This record gives sequence, structure tokens and C-alpha cells, in this order.
Amino acid sequence: MGPTREELQAADGRTVPDLVFPGVRVLLCGINPSLWSGWAGLHFARPSNRLWPTLHQAGLTPRRLQPSDVDGLRDAGIGITNLVARATARADELDDAEVRAGLAPLTALVDRWRPAVVGVLGVGAYRLAFADRRAAVGEQPAGLAGARLWALPNPSGLNAHYQQADLTAAYAELAEAARRG
Repeated sequence: MGPTREELQAADGRTVPDLVFPGVRVLLCGINPSLWSGWAGLHFARPSNRLWPTLHQAGLTPRRLQPSDVDGLRDAGIGITNLVARATARADELDDAEVRAGLAPLTALVDRWRPAVVGVLGVGAYRLAFADRRAAVGEQPAGLAGARLWALPNPSGLNAHYQQADLTAAYAELAEAARRG
């Protein structure tokens, strides 16, 4: 059972701790936690979030994980962070300065934990944070603190531009890069 309306309202502004650890190979960076994630204290916490089938179908995880399967993410070498720490109902509640300010902490996180690949989930957020209006889905030439860098479609169900097959294909390119190191 999910949260009540009151519980979701109370989750506004909460943060979800970064999921990073020694040996992280792939670091996924969301825009910011949803209210559901703020309520649960887990990244991409809504069980129906398309991230979970996408990770499996793209070959990043050996099975479809659930948001609470932190050990499964660790076993797959996948960490998760966000550009903005505070939970909101929608990403458009963030101002541009908040998203841009998330680049410095992300860079420091990558520098500290040294993942091979970083995927920013949301092309619009990538463009804003990295000041690259022309970025498209896929690998970005600049990299980030020694890691290969990708702009990926946001797995949110609100992102109607990408159907499941398209999400899977984009994430599978990142998965292949991670396998190659």
C-alpha cells in the first residue's frame, strides 16, 4: 500500500540519501526525488516507476528490482543520486538555479567514488545543469571527473516522449559502455 495524501504532502522537501558505495560502476543521477520517494526514503520509490523494468531490460540488472532492493542495486554496481536533494511533486517546481547548483556536488561525488559511467536521467535537466542546450540522448563528449557521461531519458511516467522500448534502448547503450569499462 502506498502513502496517504497527507503523507505525500508531508514528504515535500524531504531528502533521500545518496546510494553510493565502493565499487560503484554506474551512477544514475535523477533530477530530484518525488514525494513518494521522500515518503519512502528510497530513490524512484513508486513501484510502477519505469526505471525498474528499464534497468532489467537494458541488461543493467539480472532481474527486475524493486525500489527497496538496495542490495540488488549494490550487487549490480548501480548507485543513485539527484541533482537536487529535496522532494517535490513535480520537477518543474525546481528553479533553474537549484538544478545548476547540483552539478558541483555531483562532480564531487563522481570524483570521490569513481564510477565508470554516470547517467543523468532527464535530457532537460542535463542541458540545464551542464549548460549545454544542444545535448541529446546518449554519451556526452566531455565526461565528468574521469567518468563517461550520458544524458538519458527520464523514466518518469510523465515523460510521454519515450515509450518503454525507447527507454530500454537508450539505457542499453549505457549498459554496454559500463560493461566495457
